[in-house]
Amino acid sequence: MKEKTKFAPVGKAEESAVLIGVITRNQSEEREKEYLDELAFLAETAGASTVKIFTQNLDYPDPRTFVGSGKLNQIVEFCKANAVTLAIFDDELTPSQLRNIEKALGIKVLDRTQLILDIFARRARTAQAQVQVELAQYQYLLPRLTRMWTHLEKQQGGIGTRGPGETEIETDRRIVRDKLSKLRQRLKEIDKQNFNQRKSRGNMVRVALVGYTNVGKSTIMNLLSKSDVFAENKLFATLDTTVRKVVLENIPFLLSDTVGFIRKLPHHLVESFKSTLDEVREADVLVHVVDISHPNFEDHIQVVNQMLAELNAAEKPTILVFNKIDAFTYVKKEEDDLTPATRENLSLEDLKKTWMAKGRTKSIFISAAKKENIKELRELLLEEVKQIHLQRYPNQPELG
Repeated sequence: MKEKTKFAPVGKAEESAVLIGVITRNQSEEREKEYLDELAFLAETAGASTVKIFTQNLDYPDPRTFVGSGKLNQIVEFCKANAVTLAIFDDELTPSQLRNIEKALGIKVLDRTQLILDIFARRARTAQAQVQVELAQYQYLLPRLTRMWTHLEKQQGGIGTRGPGETEIETDRRIVRDKLSKLRQRLKEIDKQNFNQRKSRGNMVRVALVGYTNVGKSTIMNLLSKSDVFAENKLFATLDTTVRKVVLENIPFLLSDTVGFIRKLPHHLVESFKSTLDEVREADVLVHVVDISHPNFEDHIQVVNQMLAELNAAEKPTILVFNKIDAFTYVKKEEDDLTPATRENLSLEDLKKTWMAKGRTKSIFISAAKKENIKELRELLLEEVKQIHLQRYPNQPELG
């Protein structure tokens, strides 16, 4: 059993939170640490200050309370002693686990899915994003309605002694199902409008920015399109797909900025946002942006590639953009084992000699924040777009 303290970020937060994760046979301690670090960033994005992280080694999560009774008692004592208002679990909890944990802790309990849904709900701006998030929220809520009616216990006995709680739950289930039906219908209408809008754009080449959340897609969008798309150093800063017309050397194309991906992305959200990702499905070229300064950027690449495969977009022409090279460092090991290893930056020329530059996918190294190597990015993107453009418009005069 392990636990550690994590100091809260500077600045006033709405709530204080503890994070809880389980190290299992299928999830190593190192991997769980990565997930919990990301969960802390998610909590910060939602407005919560992480004051402590609890982990426990188990073969599998406890079916009743996710962690064992001893660990749960430790969490209860810590929360009471430190006036903690929120407990966040790194995996999706079952309705019974949520009920049992809330009863034990006496404070608000969220799982990773609820936390991500809350962030999406706060950041949704367009009608489409708002409907998609609401749909995902109701899908998550439906099997958990019983938890909301624990104050109306079912009465014991025979005929005529059926408790009011069950009746209320069934009523609520019908309300939620009706709401889900209306939301799905509304989403179909919005999708149809968006389809017609995309159709009206004609046969222009389409480029989609894809990548893990918080890798700098919106910043790159602003640089390439000279627009002012909202960008900040928080997860899921962009939910609503933004499309801008870009012209390079007299060749026009459409550039779209899409929602970022993340590990353990809730299934309900993936399903709800698939229509938003039509921009990815229909793109001619993908620009896969990677935060090279993140210690787990290789895992992030895999997560995005898996999602692209689910969207049947994995085989599209792709440019791999390694962003944030100004913040990237590597561990330099000295020949003398007694000398501590140091971290150093790699020059642009050195980066071009690494494995990252030698894959089958065309790659480039940039710093969007420092505007470093952006000219080369434009040239590489133009090369891909121009090839497709000239295939579609073979009789057009030579451009450039």
